[in-house]
Amino acid sequence: MPMPEILGFLLLACGAWFLWDSLKVRERANAAMRAACREEGLLFLDDTVALQSVWPARDDDGHLTLRRIYEFEYSDTGHNRCKGNITMIADAVAALYIGPRPTIEGENLH
Repeated sequence: MPMPEILGFLLLACGAWFLWDSLKVRERANAAMRAACREEGLLFLDDTVALQSVWPARDDDGHLTLRRIYEFEYSDTGHNRCKGNITMIADAVAALYIGPRPTIEGENLH
């Protein structure tokens, strides 16, 4: 088999792996967000996350993997849209950010 065909096949295989892995990680991010929003009493809008960035990173064991940051929208009242994000390293949740929410007047924070 000529070298360009081998290289083309290898690139195609890497692209297919990346797509499959990205779908798997996105589903885990969706599940984590559904659980976090349910726990906080928020509405997870559009029921999906959107890929914001992908970069190489090291996991806890020092192995080279991908860090993906997904953006999502949620609502605390049902009448507004707030943005948050979730960072996934490999297929594990590394960080979850749900922005500050206004407190109800008269509600104590302590």
